[in-house]
Formats: sequence, structure tokens, C-alpha cells
Amino acid sequence: MTARLRILSAFAQTGWIVRAGRSRAAFERGQSAALRHWLERDLPGVDFYRGAPPRLEGLPIIDKAVVMADFAAFNRGRITAEAGWRAFETTGRCGDISIGASTGTSGNRALYAITAAEQDRWLGTILAKAVPRFLVEPERVAVILPQNSALYDGARQSRLLRLEFFDLRQGAEHWLPALEAFAPTTIVAPPRVLRHLAETSGRLAPRRLFAGAETLDVVDRTVIEARFGKKLGQIYMATEGLFAVSCAKGRLHLAEDANVFEFEPVADGLVAPLVTSFRRRFQIMARYRMNDLLRLSDRPCACGSPLRVVDEIVGRLDDAFVFERADGTRLLLTPDVMRNAVLDAARAITDFRIVREAHGGIILVLKPGLADAGAMAARDALGRVFSQRGLAPEIVVRRETMVFDVHRKLRRVENRFRPEGGA
Repeated sequence: MTARLRILSAFAQTGWIVRAGRSRAAFERGQSAALRHWLERDLPGVDFYRGAPPRLEGLPIIDKAVVMADFAAFNRGRITAEAGWRAFETTGRCGDISIGASTGTSGNRALYAITAAEQDRWLGTILAKAVPRFLVEPERVAVILPQNSALYDGARQSRLLRLEFFDLRQGAEHWLPALEAFAPTTIVAPPRVLRHLAETSGRLAPRRLFAGAETLDVVDRTVIEARFGKKLGQIYMATEGLFAVSCAKGRLHLAEDANVFEFEPVADGLVAPLVTSFRRRFQIMARYRMNDLLRLSDRPCACGSPLRVVDEIVGRLDDAFVFERADGTRLLLTPDVMRNAVLDAARAITDFRIVREAHGGIILVLKPGLADAGAMAARDALGRVFSQRGLAPEIVVRRETMVFDVHRKLRRVENRFRPEGGA
């Protein structure tokens, strides 16, 4: 089968599986059958799972550290991490296998290895979810991210749409003229980039906007949607795969047509996902613990899709603040609680940072132009979040200009504190 046929096949299959009106029960039966087939056929194809039971609940929970400790044990080609890094830094290939890597903003970097067929399936799938009318409405898709990917290379070579990658690390002054000349119909970029474009570029008029790679805050969504007059969608994607895409109604649906999600409860109704990707055959990923905090919806979507809805990607588990109480118990405070307290304190607050420093102190960073009354309201609101939980950390307000930094992800709530001998 040619690459074009594989892409179109994945496009059609995805549209059929997640079509509106299909019942959740019917979808789950199909998902279970696909998972069972994958567990029996593909799971034993790599060393790590040789002899493992073909039952999801019987498999160990893994994470990035486990995979990178023995990368060869998780891929059919037995490509080692050393060989993978050499390939990534040179040709990007090990034979006919494409090698990519994460940006490393969440700590140690991770490799991934995919075949051409898997690249084509990824492209067909994301086209079906993000731009389903691309065959009748020609698309010019701009992807603005800090690192290129073999997945985007495959899209550029497909001839089914025009896709251009713009390297965020070079700075907007280098790629903005080319972006405006490209006149994209769809833009995929981190929220801070979309907000920067909303505030600085008057020439762009895309039909669709998707935020990805960072937590989407309401303060950014408001500015972006007001400027472009479009509903802002999201694409939840990581080194480990494509996990969710917003539908035409603007709600974020998990990619359960290619993944099984299990959920570990964290706090305040939030969960951390364990992901099993039953469409990937070369590099196997089963019960992989993600470092993200999700708020799941209990409402079906008006679009009619049977796929489960995520109300919010709250942030990273690493950026939750963990406090030791006097009785020895631990309290976890998630990023959304602190973020919402500051934003609700004063309408004039359009940007901020909350940082737990290495010594454990709390820094609230606000813009220099914010009135003192707004700053004190934000500090007091954040203080109440802590005091209501029996905590009393010192909160220091610092005034700084918020710069558009192309070299690191925006994390409005960031935990830099690591207690001795702990996380």
C-alpha cells in the first residue's frame, strides 16, 4: 500500500470509528477487540514484554525513566538509546525507522521510533480529527513548535495538504514574515505563541486554531479568541503519541480509537493517565504513566462522538506543590487551584507566575504596571488557598516584565522545590 493510500485509509477508518451517533457501548466493544488483538500479536514482539500475559491488568506500569533505561527492550529493531541518539543528532533515521525526541522541557529527554506506516497512520488520524474537510477545502497548516518531527516531515511529503514547520526557537522576528506570507488556514502552536500572534500580527486570518504543548489558561484563550474570532481548539500530543483533539464543538476528546486510558486519582477530582497505545507496533507502549493532570468530564459531547471528553488539562504533576504537615501526612496542591485564585483576584491581571523556589518559598511574579491594589488582592487570594488547607508559607510579590521566551515552555505555576530524599 502506498503512503497516500495508508493516510486516506487511516483518515476514513478514524472517521468511521468515532462517527457521531455511535454508542459508547459499541465503541468500547470495538476498542476491546483491537486491544486484545494487539496484546496477543504485537506485545510479545519486544524483549520487555516477552512472556508477559496478554492482559492489560497483568502488565507493569512504566514511565519515561523505565523506557529510556533500556530503550532497545521496547522496540522491535532493538535500537539502543545510544544508537537512537546518534541517529537523532545526524540523519534522524536508523535504517528505515524514523527517530525523534522530546524537547526535554520536563526533565530528561525521551526518544521515540516509528515506521513509515505509523507516520502515515498518525497523519491520517490527525487529519480526520483536526481538519476533516481537507479534501474539499485545501489546507495550509502552520506548525509552530520548538522542535521539528519526523511526523511533520511525513505530512509535508504526502502532497495531500501544504504543511510548513516554523521553528519557535528562532524567534518570531525570523519566521513571522514567512508565516504571514504562507497565510495558513490552520495554525498549531503553544498558547503563548498564539497569544503573541494575536497581539502583534494583524495579517493572519486562519480558519482554525489549535493550542498544544503547554497548559492552556483562560487568560490566553480570551485574548486569542477575541483577536481571531474563532473557537480555540486543543491538540494534546507528546513524545508518547497523540492523546486528544478538540472537536468542532470545541471540546477535547481523548484519542481512544488508538489508546486505552486508565486513570490514577490524584487530588481534587483530578487524574493522571496511564496510556496503552494499541495502534503502535514498532515501539511498544503499555500502561505508560504520563505526568499530566486531567479533569475528566461527566457529560457527553453535543458533537455525538463516543470518545470521552477532558474538561481541562490542568498542568503537570511535577508542578503541584506538596507540603508536609505536622502530623507527617502530605498535602498536594494542584496548579489549577493556585492559578484560578490569582486570575479571579483582579481583572487587570493578564499574566503572572507562581514559583515555589528551591528553598520552599513562594514567589508571586506580577507585571510592573499592575496597580498595588490588584497585586495585594492576588497575594491575599493565593494566601487564602494555602490557609484554607492549614498552610502558611510566606508569599513574596515580585514585579517583573513578562518576556516572550522562545527557549522554554511557559509554566505559570512552577515547582522548583525538591525535598531531601523525596520528589
